[in-house]
Amino acid sequence: MGLHEIAVGGIYLSPLLIYALIGFVATLTIRSLLHWVVGEYALWYEAWFDISLFVILTAATTFIFTVLLQSP
Repeated sequence: MGLHEIAVGGIYLSPLLIYALIGFVATLTIRSLLHWVVGEYALWYEAWFDISLFVILTAATTFIFTVLLQSP
């Protein structure tokens, strides 16, 4: 599958949208766990941390799905 378009009702959607949603949910989960374990004031630049975590998790999700769904 990789990054090929998915046809849904005649509309082509990018799988990157699904990967970004998975990255967003993972970011919310990890951020909540960190606030619970480490504390609320442990992160100085929370916005930068959130964006960085989202980009890293979305890239990791894209890589994992691309490798797993790649045809031999």
